[in-house]
Amino acid sequence: MLKVNLNPSRLAVGQRSIHYAWAIVVVAAAMRLSASAVRTSFSILVPRFVETFGWSYGAVGIALSLQWLVSGLFGPGAGWLGDRYGIRRTMLFGAVVFTAAMVLTSQVTHIWQFYLFYGVLLSVSLAIFQVPLTAAVTMWFHRHLGVGMGILQASQGLGALVFVPLVLFIIHVFGGGENGLRAAFWVTGIGGGVALAILVRLFYNEPADIGLRPLGASEDEPIRRVARGRTAQIRTKVFLKLAQRTNTFWNLIGIHFWGCAGHAIILAFLPSIIEDRGLGRSLAASTFIVLSVMSTITRFGVPVLADRIGSKGVMAACFILQSAPMILLFFAYEPWMFYLFAVLFGIGFGGEMTAFPIINRQYYGSAPIGTAYGWQMMGSGVGMALGAGIGGFLRNWTGNFDATILVSLTLSLIGVVAILLLPTTSHHLLPDWEEALPQEARSAG
Repeated sequence: MLKVNLNPSRLAVGQRSIHYAWAIVVVAAAMRLSASAVRTSFSILVPRFVETFGWSYGAVGIALSLQWLVSGLFGPGAGWLGDRYGIRRTMLFGAVVFTAAMVLTSQVTHIWQFYLFYGVLLSVSLAIFQVPLTAAVTMWFHRHLGVGMGILQASQGLGALVFVPLVLFIIHVFGGGENGLRAAFWVTGIGGGVALAILVRLFYNEPADIGLRPLGASEDEPIRRVARGRTAQIRTKVFLKLAQRTNTFWNLIGIHFWGCAGHAIILAFLPSIIEDRGLGRSLAASTFIVLSVMSTITRFGVPVLADRIGSKGVMAACFILQSAPMILLFFAYEPWMFYLFAVLFGIGFGGEMTAFPIINRQYYGSAPIGTAYGWQMMGSGVGMALGAGIGGFLRNWTGNFDATILVSLTLSLIGVVAILLLPTTSHHLLPDWEEALPQEARSAG
């Protein structure tokens, strides 16, 4: 009989030892999935909100814009909470907020309630499961970070693949219409909240919590704990101040903004574009699933490539692949054209954001990147908010989606230019940043 050792510090299957870093990746990926059901399937729900409550496309788009805006603005705060109090505590707080927000959203009757519960409250939990969770996973790897991050990022792509059919099934089981729409929120909210609470118990802030070194670290390297409390606050503050003096810090925020503003329009309104051209709900759902499948593949592959050959070129290629296929949408009136678009756009979109954790480690090494990554995710959130808002507004104003598609294409192309301005990833940008710390706050101290 095959023996399995489930002790985190001595995890093994038979005679094969398994570093707990791989368990951390799986747990983190499961958390991402548990918290992403309605966000990843939101575009499928947009026409349902319009039909059920009589709200306009623009009004519903504002809710998604508000959610991305608030989660983006809370990104630095979420990163700071993780750096200051530990990832485990921060995520437990996020699980409680997530469950409450989803249940409250299921009971809305007015648009302002939808904005408050879905647009604001849920955003806080989503920022927590995006920013500090991602930064925490990077601390478990000295080698194979690209593979670990690829698995984590692929889970986000799987969200739409898993939850679009699930949400549609829930709506069908509960009779469609208003009852089905409400059930989509409370069922996935309660189920996701329970899953998150269980998964938090399996997560550890860092390898030292269970007496391990990061995967790939030398055996003679001492086991060091990441700073907490006052020391962590000093280290984060000093590093962030130095990083903000570089153009790269602000350009990375901008790249997140341009890319997310560009693809937010497509993610929010692609099913609506298809239905608006009279091609039906089934094509809208299946096209979105194809896009999700392709993005899941590149979400895994791009971090691996970025870790091995450098992030800058990989990111530029993905931005180009996100931009060029949008030209198809101006002429797409046949199902095969939308499927072709979904394949090509999915490749670029899937890799567009997933190299960011890798490029942060390539630029900043072992510095406390949680808050810096939170600033970048703020750019992402504001971009997603702007894209979703502009998309709905232009549809209402012009009566079709042509202007919306043109804006999406332009924003993504600006992102391509911004990436080309980044420095090489072959060396750290701030190799001596700890010299600005007091002696007791340095790693060697």
